[in-house]
Amino acid sequence: MHSLVSLLNQTWFAVFMGVALIGAVLSSVHHAEVIAHKTGEPYGTLVLSICVTIIEVSLIIAMMLSGHEGAEFIARDAVFATVMIVVNGVIGLCIFIGGFKHHEMSFRNEGNNSALAVLTSLATFILVMPMVTVSTPGPDFTKSQLAFVGTTSFALYAAFIFFQTVSHRDYYLPKAEDKKTDSDIHADEPSNFKTAVSAFLLLVSLVVVVGLAEALNPAIEAGVKAAGAPKTVIGIAIAMLVLLPEGYAAVRAARANRLQSSLNLALGSALASIGLTIPTVTTFAIFLDLQISLGISSLNMTLMYLSFFIGALTLAIGRTTILQGVVHLIIFFEYLFLSLVP
Repeated sequence: MHSLVSLLNQTWFAVFMGVALIGAVLSSVHHAEVIAHKTGEPYGTLVLSICVTIIEVSLIIAMMLSGHEGAEFIARDAVFATVMIVVNGVIGLCIFIGGFKHHEMSFRNEGNNSALAVLTSLATFILVMPMVTVSTPGPDFTKSQLAFVGTTSFALYAAFIFFQTVSHRDYYLPKAEDKKTDSDIHADEPSNFKTAVSAFLLLVSLVVVVGLAEALNPAIEAGVKAAGAPKTVIGIAIAMLVLLPEGYAAVRAARANRLQSSLNLALGSALASIGLTIPTVTTFAIFLDLQISLGISSLNMTLMYLSFFIGALTLAIGRTTILQGVVHLIIFFEYLFLSLVP
């Protein structure tokens, strides 16, 4: 009886933390959108991308330092899950919901194709190369390889940020025919004081999100173990937690017929997830002598390259319909199913 009461108390406490986490996520989205409105595209979407990366890095490092069984795979599983969730889940849901409401939506394909090219390269360097290098057996890099891939990942991401915000910023702005609609939807630009308050509250919200997400980690691990699910589900859970702010903001933009903003958010979060998370995590792994394995299985490689191929077709013409959203969502559900039943 005592154990049953204790279990119920733990369950209700986990539910309470989950509700509080969602509230903190929604708060972070609101304040990030205020800052994004002040700075304008594409700078605004970078705010949320970097915030999401801070959350992900803190969760991954905390779990690696815990030394639990399978901790060396957390970074791999979380980053791969982020790629699959963004390319198929978030983008698919945005296109599906936007297509259902607006029939057809347009965007700038120049910038989004460039972002997908960078994402494909990063994912290949980090998640595929460990499986084909011969210096170490299995899905691992040597320390020198780990340092090199972390450095090149950051350099490639920095090059993309320069391309997005300086040299070709117009590639990530709405099309000319969409600007009228976009301006009609947006409210007046927030004042400097309101922006500063939102920046402070955004930091507070992120601290709360990180703290609650880390507190929920044991409950997530216990739930996965009780269900007999593979350990990779933990990485998927982490990715879903940290992508809640960006995914919610992207879907809202798609409902408002601002697919360009949705794609900026979605692809930007995936690029930041690899381009910033991996260099940080690999640095910690090298200096703290933590074991880390990044290589993915042939099944996951197949799913990843199918996602990139379909994503390239989706972004090729600059217009989307509900059918493309359905295709991406079906691939996402296939990924989730095969994660549970590999």
